[in-house]
Amino acid sequence: MDLLKWLLIVLNTLISYHFIHAEEIKLVKVPSGVLQPFWLTTFVQGSPKKKAPDIKIVSFQAMRTQVSVAQFKKFLETHPEWRKDQAARLFVDNSYLRNIDDTEINQEAPITWVSWFAAREYCKSFNMRLPTTNEWEYMAQASEVKRNASKDQKFLDRILTWYGQPQTEHLASVYSGYKNIYGIWNLHGLVWEWVEDFNSSFVTGESRADTSLNKNLFCGAGALNSADHENYAAFMRFAFRSSLKGKTAIWNLGFRCVK
Repeated sequence: MDLLKWLLIVLNTLISYHFIHAEEIKLVKVPSGVLQPFWLTTFVQGSPKKKAPDIKIVSFQAMRTQVSVAQFKKFLETHPEWRKDQAARLFVDNSYLRNIDDTEINQEAPITWVSWFAAREYCKSFNMRLPTTNEWEYMAQASEVKRNASKDQKFLDRILTWYGQPQTEHLASVYSGYKNIYGIWNLHGLVWEWVEDFNSSFVTGESRADTSLNKNLFCGAGALNSADHENYAAFMRFAFRSSLKGKTAIWNLGFRCVK
C-alpha cells in the first residue's frame, strides 16, 4: 500500500509538471457582439412586456479552460499567503482548498473549493480578471457551431441535463466535455464558475422596476413568464450566484480569467 501511495505521488507530480509547463495559460479571442438580457425584461400587469435593450459586449480574451488544480498549485508556490493554512479568514471559509492535499486528485481537473477573493488574486497575478456576468453569459450562449445558441432547444436541453445529473467530487479534465465555437471549453457541463460581479443586483432601470426584476429572476411564475422562458438554465445560474458570498468555497465552483 505504501508503495502504491508513493507511485501515485510521483505520477501526480509528473502530471502536474507536464501540465503546468506544456499547457500554460492559453487565451482565445471572443469577438464583439450583443447579449440579449432577457432577465431584465419587466412585466406590469395589463401592460405589454418591456424588453431591455441589448447589451453591447466589447471583444475580450478568455482562458480556454477553467483554471486547473495544477495551475492553482503553481500560483500557491509564488503566493503562499493564499495557501490553505495561510489565507486570511476574512477572505476564505473553512472549506477553502479542502482537497488540495489529496494525492489522488486529478491535476487537470478544475480547481474548486476556492473563494471569489482567491480567484480574483489568481487572475490578477497574470494581469487578468474574472469575467463580468454579461461577458460570461455572452460566452456561454455559444454552442459548438453557433455564436448565439440561446434559442437552440437541443443546446438548452443539454445544459439542463447536466444541471439535473448527480455529480461527484471526482472531476474530469478541463479539456473534457465540449468546446464552443470560440474554442472555449466547458462553460457548461463540468463546474459552475465565479464571475466578477456575482453579488450585484441585475438592475439597469428605475427602482420601480426592481420588484418586477426580482420576481422574474427568483420567482418560478416570473421565470415562466420571462422573455426567454426556454432558457430556464440561465435563471438557475442567476439564482445560484445570488446564494454565494465572497468567502464561499464549493466542490463544484471553479473559475477562469479574462482580459
